[in-house]
Amino acid sequence: MEWHSWLSGLVGGVLIGLAATWLMVTLGRIAGVSGIIGTLLTARPRGDSAWRLTFLLGLISGPLLLTLAGGGFGNVLGRPGAVIGEPAGGVMLMLLAGLLVGVGTGLGSGCTSGHGVCGLARLSPRSMVATLTFLMTAIMTVFVVRHLIGGGA
Repeated sequence: MEWHSWLSGLVGGVLIGLAATWLMVTLGRIAGVSGIIGTLLTARPRGDSAWRLTFLLGLISGPLLLTLAGGGFGNVLGRPGAVIGEPAGGVMLMLLAGLLVGVGTGLGSGCTSGHGVCGLARLSPRSMVATLTFLMTAIMTVFVVRHLIGGGA
């Protein structure tokens, strides 16, 4: 791992923490992305759509601005100049995975940003259980896919 890889992660983590703190301090809201998107898409307008849209535009514009500044999307394939590319398991598997993540955020009443970042920072027992569940599910999924099914890199 090169020094700029961990530095990018550190800077990104600090920015996520600052954004979550700013949202809590200024609006008293949790920076749970699934809740922000879900409420924006399913709830009737309650006068708080502007901050939700602004937050989501910030999530999208950050990587785009980094790319325009010459930062690229990162060396995700282990080759200089490589970008994300096609999903390793195909588009249908990616769509199924996305659907399962959506179901999971509904069952868990939140996502990794709401529970893992904001909930853990508030020492919420519910968020601790949810985050442990997310992590254990991810670990088991990687194990099954890579070692039992044999489909991973």
